[in-house]
Amino acid sequence: MTIGFEGRVAIVTGAGGGIGRGYALELARRGAKVVVNDLGGARDGTGASDAAQKVVEEILTAGGTAMANGGSVTDTAQMEEMVAKTNEAWGGVHILINNAGILRDKSFAKMTMDEFRLVVEVHLNGSANVTKAVWETMRAQNYGRILMTASSTGLYGNFGQANYGAAKLGLAGLTKTLHLEGAKYNVRVNTIAPVAATRMTEDVLPADFLSVFAPEKIAPAALYLVSEDAPSNMIVSAGGGVVQAAYITLTQGVALAADQQTPEGVAAAWDRIIDRTSEIVPQNGLEQSMLIASILQKG
Repeated sequence: MTIGFEGRVAIVTGAGGGIGRGYALELARRGAKVVVNDLGGARDGTGASDAAQKVVEEILTAGGTAMANGGSVTDTAQMEEMVAKTNEAWGGVHILINNAGILRDKSFAKMTMDEFRLVVEVHLNGSANVTKAVWETMRAQNYGRILMTASSTGLYGNFGQANYGAAKLGLAGLTKTLHLEGAKYNVRVNTIAPVAATRMTEDVLPADFLSVFAPEKIAPAALYLVSEDAPSNMIVSAGGGVVQAAYITLTQGVALAADQQTPEGVAAAWDRIIDRTSEIVPQNGLEQSMLIASILQKG
């Protein structure tokens, strides 16, 4: 089976370098028309450059089709304009990969709330801005593939990245709701948690890991997740050629007797509460309530 993107139009944010550049190049190589979006700033979000145009030139030189966009994902109007121009030029948007991001790493004790808000604004709200801009187009054409970018920090935590972790787990939650809302319109939404050596991680990963975790090694998983036969509502980790699936699970829990519905009762039942035997992977938030109701009925 060969996965191709002929006739598809893709927008990749943060595609001026690193992982996003790898996505854009491979999508174009496989036939997609690609909008390379990148503000061109440093990893802390400051400054600007022509990074997007340089990637476009790489694509054009290789015989592909692409155009650059230097809009900020935090600016709703700029993202709406980008999508409008894409629709005008190429007649639709079939794929969106939300990859743009910045870092402002500090321990929570030293982090200002402005630094917290800025990272959330770029990663979480920025992804929502671009997704909102393409949403009606995808619904109307009855086809869409959207990929959010989370992180192991969001899924599992990492010292010094409270702002980043909050935004990244928020994106996994956004994915799960948009998966439900987009299903009847053939809009599939997934989350990728990449591990790669980029300017975002150059002082986080050990030096001897940098060649192993080349950013181009994320593209195979990402492109599968935006392909025609992609799954939906998945959280996928990728790095160094390894692809994994992550799940948010729920244990069966314990129905506390009326006289045990106290903090002490929870403490006494704790080992049974956290027992992962027969845990489930809910497909929507209602399933938690349904499981509780089922346990109470059995009791």
